[in-house]
Amino acid sequence: QEHLVESGGGSVQAGGSLRLSCAASGFDYRSSCMGWYRQAPGTEREGVASINSDGDTTYAESVTGRFTISRDNAENTLYLHMNSLKPEDTAVYYCAADLLMWCSVATMRPDYWGQGTQVTVSS
Repeated sequence: QEHLVESGGGSVQAGGSLRLSCAASGFDYRSSCMGWYRQAPGTEREGVASINSDGDTTYAESVTGRFTISRDNAENTLYLHMNSLKPEDTAVYYCAADLLMWCSVATMRPDYWGQGTQVTVSS
């Protein structure tokens, strides 16, 4: 059974930082493209960042320079380091896995999703 379990969400003031984690199991994590999505109330889910099996990364324009995606293939864990957070970053953040080895934020088509973790940024 495939599992993606996020952790690390919470509440923070604008300008603060958070690190999200996603523990993966039940599929070939090392060969999969991984990503983070987010969904704010009343909006569609949007891609935030992706990382290929070889470590190449892509980001949505709105988070470029502030967020960093990384992966630990030994621990089957995905991370999202979020700095300089803004109130507009408030959303439920989802970990996602695309079984293709290479993808980008624009092309990613997730096969598996996590349950989501809430991030709230206050002004």
